[in-house]
Amino acid sequence: MDSNGAPHGTQDATKNDEEPNLEQDFTCSELGTKQYWDDAYQRELRTYKDIGDVGEIWFGEESMHRVIRCLRKENVQDDAAILDIGTGNGILLVELAKSGFTNLTGIDYSAAAVEFAKNVLEQEGLSNVKVEEVDFLSGAVTLAGFDVCIDKGTFDAISLNPDSTVDGKAHYLKALQGALQQGGLFVITSCNWTKEQLLHFFRQGFDFHRELPTPSFTFGGKTGHSVTALVLKRLH
Repeated sequence: MDSNGAPHGTQDATKNDEEPNLEQDFTCSELGTKQYWDDAYQRELRTYKDIGDVGEIWFGEESMHRVIRCLRKENVQDDAAILDIGTGNGILLVELAKSGFTNLTGIDYSAAAVEFAKNVLEQEGLSNVKVEEVDFLSGAVTLAGFDVCIDKGTFDAISLNPDSTVDGKAHYLKALQGALQQGGLFVITSCNWTKEQLLHFFRQGFDFHRELPTPSFTFGGKTGHSVTALVLKRLH
């Protein structure tokens, strides 16, 4: 997975003719480590302070607009409590604020990312947007009461963790269940997992609500998607 949403071959079109491996894990990668993201965001923060470049937009700008269009279609109110999981440079928070949403929180387990996002938000005059250093994998997250949770690539990165992939995903699920109130929406964008795999993993406490349209590609006479975007609803 790269910052433009390029897949690692896990969503090839041939899966349309096969039973998906719902429990599949991926080859471990430094992309799944906190150290990698600390180093990456420290570099990007320095660049931002030097020349004002916010760096890469995960999955590209269209992925942000896709999420915002979805929230509007779902009639999510402007003052709904929205949580951006793995906020990175905070650009999604900026776009959400520009679209009229007023109760925004971003979290990231990288202190450098949090500082980076705060710098970007301050430059945009959005000091009312909250950004916190929170480790969604710690097993001790106390966030609660959100109407919407958004994940653009964070679950993908967790799935590549070389130390505790299974535990990390379990902690993520527990934290997500606690953060999102009953009936709330979880909007996830992934380039590692198929629709079927995501629905399988989040089957405990969530129900499928809708799939968002994403660009398709054709190879060898088969058509597929390099990115999956789903909206799930929090159950009891």
